[in-house]
Amino acid sequence: MSVLTVPGAPAASPPVLSPVFAPVFSPEEITARARQIRRPVHVVSAPDGRELGIATGPVPDGPVLGTLPPLYPEWLGGRTFCEAHGVRFPYVAGEMANGIATTRMVSAMARAEMLGFFGAGGLAYPDVERAVHALARELDTRDNWGVNLIHSPAEPELEFRVAELLVSAGVPRISASAFMELTPAVVLCSARGLRRDPEGAVVRRTRLLAKVSRPEVAERFLSPAPPVLLDQLVARGKLTRQEAELAALVPVAEDITVEADSGGHTDNRPLQALLPRIAALRDTLCRRFGYPRPVRLGAAGGLGTPDAVAAAFALGASYVVIGSVNQTATEAGLSDEAKTMLCDADVSDVTMAPAADMFELGVKLQVLSRGTMFAQRAGRLHSAYRAHGSLEEIPAALRASIERDVLRAPFDEVWQRTRAFWARRDPAEITRAEADPKHRMALVFRWYLGSSSQWAITGEASRRADYQIWCGPAMGAFNQWVAGTFLAAPANRSVVQIALNLLEGAAVVTRAHQLRTYGVPLTAEAFSFPPRELA
Repeated sequence: MSVLTVPGAPAASPPVLSPVFAPVFSPEEITARARQIRRPVHVVSAPDGRELGIATGPVPDGPVLGTLPPLYPEWLGGRTFCEAHGVRFPYVAGEMANGIATTRMVSAMARAEMLGFFGAGGLAYPDVERAVHALARELDTRDNWGVNLIHSPAEPELEFRVAELLVSAGVPRISASAFMELTPAVVLCSARGLRRDPEGAVVRRTRLLAKVSRPEVAERFLSPAPPVLLDQLVARGKLTRQEAELAALVPVAEDITVEADSGGHTDNRPLQALLPRIAALRDTLCRRFGYPRPVRLGAAGGLGTPDAVAAAFALGASYVVIGSVNQTATEAGLSDEAKTMLCDADVSDVTMAPAADMFELGVKLQVLSRGTMFAQRAGRLHSAYRAHGSLEEIPAALRASIERDVLRAPFDEVWQRTRAFWARRDPAEITRAEADPKHRMALVFRWYLGSSSQWAITGEASRRADYQIWCGPAMGAFNQWVAGTFLAAPANRSVVQIALNLLEGAAVVTRAHQLRTYGVPLTAEAFSFPPRELA
C-alpha cells in the first residue's frame, strides 16, 4: 500500500489497521463483518495463501484479491426507476383493493421517499374521488404516489370514469392491474398529457405501471397503443390528435410489474420463470419499436422476506412491489380480526376461490384458507351458477343449503339487497338482470363474494368464518421471518418499517451471496437478517 510522504521529511511508517478493520478469516468473524454493508469489503488471502478472509474499511496490507464497494439498499434495483419516479428506494407498496391500501399508507410511503398506490379497485366512484382529492391535497408538492386502475369487465363505464378522474385530477402515477386486454380507460391514462420537450423527446405527464402475469398481456403494454383505441378517444374528445400521434411512438407503459404468485388475482406462476421470459420479450419489442428510453421491469408476488426480495433484484428487477404482507401494517384498512388471522398464516394456508369482479368468467384469486370457510362456500356458489340457468332452477335441497349455510338469507332477500346496491352504483345492471335470469343469479352470488371482503375490512364478528382475505404464500414466509422480533407485534408493523427491513435484509443477503461467489467462507447466519427498528 503506497504511503504519502512530504519532501524533506522522514518517511512515514505504514499505518497500522485497528482491530475493527483488520482482516478476519473465521466464518463467524466474516459473517459479522459482512453485515457492515455500507463499508467497502476487501477479499484477502491469509499469509500462508491457503485461506480467504475479508477486511472492511481502508485497504489492508498484504494480498488483496478483490474489492466490493459499499452496498446500500437504495442501489439494489435500477437507478433509472428511482430517477423516473423521484424516489430514494426501488420499492413500491402495491394497491390492495377496497381501500385496504389506504391513503394513510400512500402518504407514509411518499414521505419515506418510496412509492405507494391507493387501492381503488372494488370501491364506488365517490369513495375513489374522495381518496384522490385527499391525496392530491396532502401530497401536492410530491409526485411519488399513485392510485390503482383495475380492469372491470363487468363495469366498463366505471372503469373509464375512474380513469378520467385520475387524469383530470393530475394523479402522477397509475398502477393498472388485472387487465387482459387494453381498454380505452388504460390507453387514456397512458396517452393523456403526452408532449415533446425542447429537445424533441416525448414526455409523459402521467406514468403508468402495468401489472402483468402473462407474456401476451405484457406485449400489449410494451407496444404502442393500438390506433383503433387512440382514434376512438380522439373522436370522443378525450385525447388530442397530437397526443394520439405521440402515443404511437412510445409503449403504453414504461414500467412493467411482473406479477408472480401473489395474493388476490394471480396466475400462480413462479417469478424465476416469468420475469426472464418477459425480460426477453421486453428486449425484443424495444428493438422492434426503437424506443429511445429503456422499459423497466419490476417484480411482485411472493415477496415477503429479504431472501425473496434479493432474489427478485438478482433476476434483474428494477423495483419490487410488496402487496399482501402490508395488509397487516398499522396503516392497512383491514380489521384487527382479519390482521390477526393473517399473522397466524403459514405458507400452505392459502387456496384459490372465485373472484367477485370476474365471477361469470370463472376467474379465481388466491385467498387465506386458515380460519375461514370463504373459499369452499364461494366455490359452491360458482358450481351452482355453472350448473343452472337461474335461481329458480336450483333444486330445493341445494337452495336451502346455500341460503342456510352460505348466504344466511333467502335468495329473494339477497336480491333486494343486491338491487338496492346496483340502484346506487349502476341501474343498468338491474335492467339486465331482470331480462336475464342467469345474470340475476350471478349478481345474487356476487353479493356474497363482495360482502365477504367487506366483513373482513369491518371486522363483522358474526361472519368471521366468511372473511375473504387475499393472501399468498409470502404472508406465511413473512410471519416466520418476523417471529420473535419487534415486527412480530402488529403495533410495530408500519408500512415503512416493513419496507426498510425488507430492503436492508435484501442488501445483507446480497452481500453474503457476493462473498460466497468469491469462495469466502460464511456461516448460515450470513444469509439471514432479523428485523430491527430502522430509520
